[in-house]
Parts: sequence; C-alpha cells; structure tokens
Amino acid sequence: MGLSIGIVGLPNVGKSTLFNALTKSKVPAENYPFCTIDPSVGVVAVPDERLGQLSAFSKSAKTIPAVIEFVDIAGLVAGAAKGEGLGNKFLSHIREVDAIAQIVRVFEDPSIIHVANKIDPLNDVAVINLELILADAEMIAHRLGTLAREVKRGEKAAIAEEAVLKKAAEVLEQGRLAQTVNFSADELAILKPNNLLTMKPILYVLNTSQVNQNVEVDLAAMVRVDPIFESGFEALIKASYDLLGLITYFTTGEDETRAWTIKRGWKAPEAGTAIHTDFKTKFIRAEVIGWEDFLKKGRPRIEGKEYVVKDGDVIEFKI
Repeated sequence: MGLSIGIVGLPNVGKSTLFNALTKSKVPAENYPFCTIDPSVGVVAVPDERLGQLSAFSKSAKTIPAVIEFVDIAGLVAGAAKGEGLGNKFLSHIREVDAIAQIVRVFEDPSIIHVANKIDPLNDVAVINLELILADAEMIAHRLGTLAREVKRGEKAAIAEEAVLKKAAEVLEQGRLAQTVNFSADELAILKPNNLLTMKPILYVLNTSQVNQNVEVDLAAMVRVDPIFESGFEALIKASYDLLGLITYFTTGEDETRAWTIKRGWKAPEAGTAIHTDFKTKFIRAEVIGWEDFLKKGRPRIEGKEYVVKDGDVIEFKI
C-alpha cells in the first residue's frame, strides 16, 4: 500500500533541508520564505535490516524495500486559510497526503530569518494548526451548503453526513483539531471522503542541534496525543509507521526478497492484496514463518483466512 507524508511548517524551519537529506534530492533551501512553491516529491526506501538478511539468506537476485513518499510543501503562514502566502494552494497539497510531519524550529540562529522574528515553537505549532482548522471549517461550511437540498428532500445519506460534519464543525469552532473527536466507526466512514486536514495524523518533528528540554516538555504537553522525536531519519520513518498503524511482512526467494506494508490487524487474505488485489478473493491458505525462524531454517506453518499477519512474518500465499 502507498504511503505519503507531507513535510510542513512555517517558512525557514528546515522542511526542504530535511527533504533533501531524506531523498538526496536538490530542492532549493534558500534563506527566504516561499522558496519552495510547488510540492517536491521524493520516494524513500524504508530502512529494515531484516530485508537484507532475508535477501542474503535466499540469495535473491533482487531486493525491494518498502517505500514512503515524502512531499515537501511550501511554507505556511498565518492567514493561509484566507489566502495569505500561498494560501489554499498550499492547503490543497496537504489534503493529498496520508499524514503530516510538522517541522518545528527550536534552534536559535540570527542568520536564518524566522517569519515571526522570534523563536517560539508553541506559537509556531498553534499558527499552523489554526490554519488547518480554519481551512476545514470553511470546507465543511461549503459542503453543508451543497448538502442542504438533499437533506431537505430527506435523503438518509445526506442527513447522516450533515450530522457528522456539524459534529466536526462544532469542535473546529472551539479551536480544536477534528481528530480530537471520538467519532464512531460509521461516522469515520462518512467523514473520510471529505478528507479533513485536521483528521490527518500529525508528527511533530523538532528541528534542533541542541534540545532545550523545557521547550520539549512544554510542546509535548500541548500535543500529548502525538509522538515527538528529535533527529534521525530512521526514527522519523519508524514513528510514521507507528502513527499510521503499519507493519511489514516479507516474501523471499531466489528471484526477489521484498517488503510489503500493510495495516496492523489485517488478516492474511487482506494482507495479500498488497501483492495483488486478486489474493483476497482467491486466497486458499498461507505458509507463514517469522523472519528469525526462517533464517534458522525453521518450518513454515499453514494459516487460513482468519490469521492476523504479524510484523516480520515471511509469507507465501497459495491461491
């Protein structure tokens, strides 16, 4: 399954620098706001020592890692939801990603301009989150307007969507992210097509060479529901997987060893769709073994349709 993460933040917080390092691309990272105008996209291999070990053991001709797509999006400023800076163009790019990595500047450097002329991580986070909230509030208001005629006709789907959108709008009016609402599974299914920015998982990434512990604690208190970490690309990718509830399983043989990304909790037939959609309907059984047992030349076991795939499983699907 594809995975995309938007790298966002105020201008000059290090978004493009992080993107360049992750993807080894050459995106401009100049010292002025709005240097990045169109989103740059880079595909990054997910580091996983298990993949290399399995490939070496199987003497595979090819080794194919799982990948994450990182999208470097132009800097956001206060008023973006009303068209300031790159405005809605910026926000539309965020709607297309699975999760948001919000880069928060905590380092002091007079030679690098801060758009607010001061280093205040909590305020920076608040500015960006408020713009996401305002953009979603505007989008919901527009959607409710288009639903009005269907609601008046008594169409059940429209009535249900209106109720969920109003529930989200109420929270946004309070200055809170929509993800703080305890939506039911049915409500989430109704809400999903609207692709709210404030429903996307957010990673808060501290860009600093010397961590100020007090700042870190204060920021953690503000966004306590989300993971926070410092530097390290592997940590970023691992945190992204954890945040989105993803795991990896492997297929291996002489032709290739490959890592596959799936949602935690998927059963074997559903996990097979990462390889091909037909695997779900044509699934017969799966031969499964943990990656460490595989390297020890253990014997795979037979699993059926109810087997929940575990991180690190080596699987051969039978269809």
